[in-house]
Amino acid sequence: MTELWELTASMQARGVREGTFSAEELMRSVLDRIAQTNPQVNAFCTLNEHALEEARAADRALTRADVIGPLHGVPFSVKDLIPTAGLRTTLGSTAYADWIPSHDDVSVERMRAAGALLVGKTNTRELGYGVVTDNELFGPTRNPRKLACTAGGSSGGSAAAVAGGMGSISLGNDGGGSLRVPAALCGVFTLKPTFGVVPLYPSCRLPTRAGLGSWETLESVGPITRTVEDTALVLETIAGFDQRDRHSIPTDIRGLTARLDDGVNRLRIAWSPRLRQADVDPELIELTTRAVNALDRAGLGCEVAAADPPIGDVHELRKAFYATVARDSDLTGLRELAGRYRVSQDIQELVGKDWTAEMFTWAATRRQTLYDAVQSFMADWDLLLTPTTATAAFPIGMRNPAESAGRDWSPFAFPFNLTGQPAASVPIGTTIDGRPVGLQIVGRRLADATVLKAARAFERVLAAGPGDQPI
Repeated sequence: MTELWELTASMQARGVREGTFSAEELMRSVLDRIAQTNPQVNAFCTLNEHALEEARAADRALTRADVIGPLHGVPFSVKDLIPTAGLRTTLGSTAYADWIPSHDDVSVERMRAAGALLVGKTNTRELGYGVVTDNELFGPTRNPRKLACTAGGSSGGSAAAVAGGMGSISLGNDGGGSLRVPAALCGVFTLKPTFGVVPLYPSCRLPTRAGLGSWETLESVGPITRTVEDTALVLETIAGFDQRDRHSIPTDIRGLTARLDDGVNRLRIAWSPRLRQADVDPELIELTTRAVNALDRAGLGCEVAAADPPIGDVHELRKAFYATVARDSDLTGLRELAGRYRVSQDIQELVGKDWTAEMFTWAATRRQTLYDAVQSFMADWDLLLTPTTATAAFPIGMRNPAESAGRDWSPFAFPFNLTGQPAASVPIGTTIDGRPVGLQIVGRRLADATVLKAARAFERVLAAGPGDQPI
């Protein structure tokens, strides 16, 4: 018999709405799953002690025939970098161990307005600096598919929560792969929306605390889920213009879930397994190539061909990205923070570098040329496919795989933060020892719907979905 926590968000919303089960029953099922699983995984760092009370209130609203939102009664979690009103938000830092925000971030505000119920906060890398999830406050988050391995980061707690069945939806954010990398390593789905499609405020937009305003020109908030449909449902909820975010883009994606099955007919799809030069684990090349070939042979009317976007030297581009992160950061505030608290090695390295205006202007110029080159490339292609990461999950305690000395294990994600394009990671299988592998789908700016339709096509061709049950 299927447990309520095993259902997709869409199924959970329908079940509550139709009275098949109550919001309280659903919440109890998710909380029981958290109690069973989180001690091994460490995905959650804070639980909402009012979650059951709020679920009962959701049930009462149904009996009164109140206006019901599309996610009414569905539990969701939020990465601990995203402010939540009345619920501790530590940013993964000892400096903010007791911070309780007075306002929700826009995406959380909209999820609540749609009837979703906040179950808790998920673990993160300190202030989002790094693509593994570990910090001084809560320790490392483990991969539910392979407990000895990392869940990735910095949204590793969110990816592990969804992969471990501890809720069907988690909101995370992505400034350089922080949604896509952990989703790939944990075997779940995510979309980094086009920059500006999902508004952010106050996070990344109001620097009231050192580190909170970082990543301003790079970061997008997005959902991690087990299915493409669930991500589309959440995106319909959280996307749309908000005056408080100066980068917010007016967009209308209503009816997105109804259009997911439109397919990929007549789309031109480029496949780049190495971005010309990335050093990728041969097993990941084999698995992602097999998935791309399966789509090509499925008779869906799309054209798939090998083609590399002209992004230039990936190592040089990484330096430009790193300088962009530094320029977006409050270096003065972070240096003061590092002087008062023990901070991660990633932050130590950032604040310890002697940054100059010339470094920042070089990075801005390199970003401009990258954008121009990629957009010229995308004029000929509707979508670009790559592996999501160069390796699968590696052991807990490392920032990088031991075998990757001098090698960038995550070369595929960050370029598309620099360009602001939508990019998804869809699970496409596992390595021979059971570590999940993701395929990245990149679209043109504002073509989020096209990316999701292609992800849905992969999901069906590969018989994807919730997959094997973790632990």
